[in-house]
Amino acid sequence: MTDKLSIYNGAMDILGERHIATLTDNIETRKKCDNVWDNDFINRILQMGQWNFAARSVELTASPSVTPSFGFQFGFDKPAADFVRTMMVCYDAYFDQPITRYSDEGQWIFCDTEVIYLKYVSNDSQFGGDFSLWPANFTEFAEHYLAYKVAPRLVGLDIKETALEAKMKRALTEAKSTDAMESPAKFAPKGGWSQSRRGSRSGGDRGNRSQLIG
Repeated sequence: MTDKLSIYNGAMDILGERHIATLTDNIETRKKCDNVWDNDFINRILQMGQWNFAARSVELTASPSVTPSFGFQFGFDKPAADFVRTMMVCYDAYFDQPITRYSDEGQWIFCDTEVIYLKYVSNDSQFGGDFSLWPANFTEFAEHYLAYKVAPRLVGLDIKETALEAKMKRALTEAKSTDAMESPAKFAPKGGWSQSRRGSRSGGDRGNRSQLIG
């Protein structure tokens, strides 16, 4: 089972160090792992991908407290408690109609429609912060990232930082690849000319779209 201690010890295996027995062990490796962990470790690894296991969707209504000074008409407050990064901004709750014209600035999203649907990476304890939801490849990436960050802090460790960085990046690529396969296939949106030719028959897709995206 993945937990904080198992991630610490996964990093120790990568570094060739002995395991940490408990999270209160009075040893250098545990203290160094704590230093990295306490420096927004979870947020940092979640920021590195658009992870499906950490995805959360919300409907947002334009905030009356945010008035854009120019450009876009409406502003929206991002979910402050658990927001890590934006995945999609759409017109519809099914995330079939992406909004391509918007601005993601600080704690706000600006666009020209009064209601939007936001999908984002969440660090909430029921989403990205839930270790039981972490796929094996993501856990392995987390261990490599921790090892890469801890290694320079350990005295006498004879491992090249460049080698650890290369392994960490390879683990990240594998984790992203595995996570991407969990996404449903998406169809490219039809252009206006194509839709106009369909006329009143536009209600029947029949699964005959030829272009897949994502």
